[in-house]
Amino acid sequence: MEKNERIVSWVDSHRDAFLKDLTALCSIDSVSGPAEEDAPYGPGPKKAMDAAIDLCAGYGFGVQNHGDRVMTADMGPETPLLDILAHLDVVGPGDGWDTDPFRPVVKPDGYIYGRGVADDKGGAVAALYAMRCVQELGMPLKGRCRLILGTDEENGSSDVAFYYSCTPPAPHTFTPDSDFPVCNAEKGFYRLTFKKSWAAETALPRVAALHGGFRVNVVPGQAYAVIAGMEKSDLLAAAAPLAAELGASVQAEPAQGGVKLTLTAKGCHAAMPETGVNANTALIRVLSALPLADCESTRALHALDKLLPHGDYYGKALGIAQADQVTGPLTCSFTMIEFAADGAKGLCDCRVPVCATEENCKAVADAAMTAAGFAPEGSMIPPHHTPAEGDFIQTLNRCYETYSGNKGGCYSMGGGTYVHDVPGGVAFGVIMPGEDVRMHGANERIKVEDLLTAVKIFAQAIADVCGEG
Repeated sequence: MEKNERIVSWVDSHRDAFLKDLTALCSIDSVSGPAEEDAPYGPGPKKAMDAAIDLCAGYGFGVQNHGDRVMTADMGPETPLLDILAHLDVVGPGDGWDTDPFRPVVKPDGYIYGRGVADDKGGAVAALYAMRCVQELGMPLKGRCRLILGTDEENGSSDVAFYYSCTPPAPHTFTPDSDFPVCNAEKGFYRLTFKKSWAAETALPRVAALHGGFRVNVVPGQAYAVIAGMEKSDLLAAAAPLAAELGASVQAEPAQGGVKLTLTAKGCHAAMPETGVNANTALIRVLSALPLADCESTRALHALDKLLPHGDYYGKALGIAQADQVTGPLTCSFTMIEFAADGAKGLCDCRVPVCATEENCKAVADAAMTAAGFAPEGSMIPPHHTPAEGDFIQTLNRCYETYSGNKGGCYSMGGGTYVHDVPGGVAFGVIMPGEDVRMHGANERIKVEDLLTAVKIFAQAIADVCGEG
């Protein structure tokens, strides 16, 4: 039999075992929590890591615990050739599930549902089974394949930072924590924070309080303000028509210090602001149109409406709009804002392309904010780019084409993965193009057949990168 036929036969015959192991791992609630002894990210991630260690050791791989943050499973000779990076921690389940998020179930539609089945325990088990496949088929290897499973990807990836502070990366690395085919470029990050202070105000009408956003990388779908010195009916009459034009709706109710105006829009990921309707920018636009008193808080509102206007997803007004052919346009998401009695503070999450620099991005934004009376802060994390012409990427695409029947290729993303700081690293699977796995949402899911196809792709990749030929 040809190598690929042997891989297909092995994977298809291990379908039930694969689902059993994936179900067991996804049944563990591995949401991060307060640090405990021997559990720096809380008991859930540690429990998942211990389970993975037992699983990998049970299949004959050499395992190691790295500071209770990362575990590794090795196959082949000592010379490192390939690292596969995946993570065992998950985001919180949230509301809206049709089933228990930590009791995975395969439904008649062919999908397995549960928290982590796609992000990223599905990728972790697919990589493990690819290693099993290569090992149990007796494919000779000239170098080591190492599966690296971390437990802090969802909260900053301090786990792999710890790991790589002690261990150099292999010559080739991929993470099965994205979409097929190959993501070879990830935008950088520029987190712009700004502040402005003022003395207590008494002028009316004015915005006495304003709040929008709850997480740096999420465009908020709701924001509210408390307006002092306006009647509810007058406020609604002025705000509702404009909010509707902006793609949002408003509600008003009495509140301490005035009338609370709540604006509801459409939240989305900060890496793709054009897919949502930003409640922060919409509310600021609405408030800026009100007949407010000329005071510091009002002037701050108008300044923000000009610097970060509603619908400006690319930082044009801030002066930092730019794009390149590798990673596309810079995106700018105004994700958090807070007005209090003595001032305001806010945050923008910018995803920057390869062409962005401190000089043409951070310095320009800082100058614009300073000129408007705000004190800016923030730093840039550079983008990640692995050229598509390299042999490693060509090998991965060839493996993908062999088992998926789809055309390979490369794409870029606005988010970041485990390989962002790994030279030559790429994201590779496990999600097939066009699939909605409901990432980080209710009813997370992935097709069982897609996961099994990923096992075949990964097994071939291991054999081609680490094999003797």
